Amino acid sequence: MFKNTLQSGILLTTKELWEERYVEASRVVNGQIKRTQDEDIHSNVLEIVGSNVQSTYITCPADPAATLGIKLLFLVMIVKILKKYFTFEILVLDYKNVRRRFRASNFQLKCCLCESVFFMLWAMTALTGVKPYICSLPLRMGERWNTIQSNLANFTRRAYGTDYVETLLVQVHANCQLRRIYFSDPLCSEELPPEFKLYLPMQKA
Repeated sequence: MFKNTLQSGILLTTKELWEERYVEASRVVNGQIKRTQDEDIHSNVLEIVGSNVQSTYITCPADPAATLGIKLLFLVMIVKILKKYFTFEILVLDYKNVRRRFRASNFQLKCCLCESVFFMLWAMTALTGVKPYICSLPLRMGERWNTIQSNLANFTRRAYGTDYVETLLVQVHANCQLRRIYFSDPLCSEELPPEFKLYLPMQKA
């Protein structure tokens, strides 16, 4: 999809890929996917809920024969879990021309409850499971909104001893509210436009 696009800085995926046609790129069994407004951040979000995280999700690209072709190294998600299990997957291609799937979930860990944004970079821990074609990563998240930053090059190198080439697919499963997904290189912070940042309301004393 983006293979022939000039890729530098930030490449937004949420609006172009899901906000307008997420129904075409989703699977829903005993769940629902809808647009709603979150009361914490007063912003429109995409809500994905289901009784089974594996059977309710959005995926991009929708065409199984297509790939994203995104070469930027960092994937950033602004997401809120809904006090249930949650998982997402990233399919990448490495320099050995092998497709590697990274699956992050909070199955292994209880949620870390906190009242502020929880910025996180995954680390390879004892709970990380590495198999030839899939790497399972434990995901610790705050109760409210989180910014998850994923260094895809680092994941690929540490799990498989090879170099990252590009991202082929992104799949977000229940149960969460999704505000933004974007790729960047380098990892941006202060220079981000407002719509790429997460602002939580001030807590009353």
